[in-house]
Amino acid sequence: MTAVLCRLFGIQHIEIAEDLASDTFLKASEYWAIHGIPENPVAWLYTVAKNKAKDYYKHTSIVEEKLQEIFRTARNEVLQETETIEQYIADSQLAMIFAVCDPAISTEAQICLALQILCGFSITEISDALLSKPETIKKKLLRARDNLRNTNFQIVLLSETEIKLRLSAVLKTLYLLFSEGYFSKSSQHYIRKELCLEAIRLTLILTESPLTNTATANALLALMCFQSSRLEARTDQHGKIILFDEQDTSLWDQALIDRGNYYLVKACTGDEVSKYHLEAAIAYWHTTVGNEKKWPQILELYNQLICIEDSPVTALNRVYAFSRIYGKEKALEELLKGKKTESSYYYELLGFLYADTEISKAIHYYSEAIKLVKSGAEKQHIEQEIERLKTLLD
Repeated sequence: MTAVLCRLFGIQHIEIAEDLASDTFLKASEYWAIHGIPENPVAWLYTVAKNKAKDYYKHTSIVEEKLQEIFRTARNEVLQETETIEQYIADSQLAMIFAVCDPAISTEAQICLALQILCGFSITEISDALLSKPETIKKKLLRARDNLRNTNFQIVLLSETEIKLRLSAVLKTLYLLFSEGYFSKSSQHYIRKELCLEAIRLTLILTESPLTNTATANALLALMCFQSSRLEARTDQHGKIILFDEQDTSLWDQALIDRGNYYLVKACTGDEVSKYHLEAAIAYWHTTVGNEKKWPQILELYNQLICIEDSPVTALNRVYAFSRIYGKEKALEELLKGKKTESSYYYELLGFLYADTEISKAIHYYSEAIKLVKSGAEKQHIEQEIERLKTLLD
């Protein structure tokens, strides 16, 4: 909704667009609770937002000529046909993501802006996604918005060169959108399926356009399909986390695994090897059952990935894969000779590696991990592991 309103009004009215979108959904929550969900909820929302925009301009004494100019670009038929509206919104959303990923601002600022405006991320969620401090993210967002205003930013049709130049930041935005849905660090819900589905939908649109149907885009879509195939098995009916080795493989979605294979094959038609290629390959091996080559293959892929993106998360995931092959004791040596990170996953991994040999240490590190965890489901999972270890001490 924000994307549609911004496309109508321009980026200079972005805060107004955000407020109008919020007001529209607030009205929907109140009206629908009494009268029920309308037959065409998308059209209802769009109509209310449009009317609120008209009221706003009338209230601020914008001349009628300007009002007509703003709404001239809106398609009248979208108020009657749901499919047309949905396509218009989809196009607006992607158009806005590409528009916001403007080289006039830094790549990280582009991604912050896209995540906040178009994906609805809070400051905390953005800082978690980018492994940064909330205050840093706030400053980046303020500077990014000011820079776009100062450059007289407009949503215009981009050239082929501009689209290709901005595609990397767009893909990173969609990757982070999916990641927050797959493993939410801030929400009380461990999995947010609506974010995963939205990321897949937008990435699918990219692969269907000749300009953006690149090997990297297909690799990212393959990754999303493989990961999404296991969503139903990752938590129980009460929202409790189920570890990978304990998942019911009959709940894995074979159709999504097949689609992942399809897009991964498409991604491997050239010479390009991106982080998405490697992560998709790792995710593929996670969907295989009873294959002895699984963990050695995963470790080798992490060895390659860490050369492309030497991030703390990649390093910790590599150590876990290392432990599945060489055992926890040798994996602990690998972890301790690396760089210490103040993250819950680092302490949780320490707890896991000590659990079989030094239970008191394992409990200590799991307790340290809980202090840094924001997700309710993850906190509950670690607490259960601590209780299990305590019974072994008795």
